[in-house]
Amino acid sequence: MNEIENILKEKPIVLPRYLFNYYLRLGITPEELIILIFIMDKGNKVIYNPLELSEELGMDKFKVMELLNSLNEKKIISITVEKENNKSEEYISLELLYKKIANILIDKKEDKTLDNSDIFSIFEKEFGRTISSMECQIIKGWIDDGFSHELIMEALKEAIYNGVTSLRYIEKILYEWRKKGYKNKKDIQEAKEKYRESKKETKDYFFYDWINDD
Repeated sequence: MNEIENILKEKPIVLPRYLFNYYLRLGITPEELIILIFIMDKGNKVIYNPLELSEELGMDKFKVMELLNSLNEKKIISITVEKENNKSEEYISLELLYKKIANILIDKKEDKTLDNSDIFSIFEKEFGRTISSMECQIIKGWIDDGFSHELIMEALKEAIYNGVTSLRYIEKILYEWRKKGYKNKKDIQEAKEKYRESKKETKDYFFYDWINDD
């Protein structure tokens, strides 16, 4: 892990990409993300100066303090006091952030299955926009309700194919599949094949209205 941490410290330009991919998993809000990226640009250890940060970011000083305190409580950063020449100075350290990201990278290397952050990224790519925190919670709710990552991806594909970028539409597909007993990609493909045979379709692509096919 130390080697990964050192790489992250030596090449900070890599870090924002991982932050964008995993900040939701780390429990970081969009506003906190802005603060983190700004601090990272200054170095691994930065003097704690909310006033200076607020002026450079164009953000209220007390808002900056609130965000820094939140990151500190989440153990994303640490705020420490160091003495030098009989003078005390507060510093913001990113060591905890590096450790958390290193752990995520190690976990991903050991587990090749999709995690929630991967799914969020795929939805954003297919929707062509950033998904909101509420939308992330809805998708996470599907996972908590027992829908596999594979099935969610298949429902997303169906929605995109039909020109729909709505979570409500995808949710209807998922629950319709559950009602019909479909549990994986194979079940979906078999259902499509049966539908195609029943309609005597010869084309490679066809429209299957999962919501109103009864």
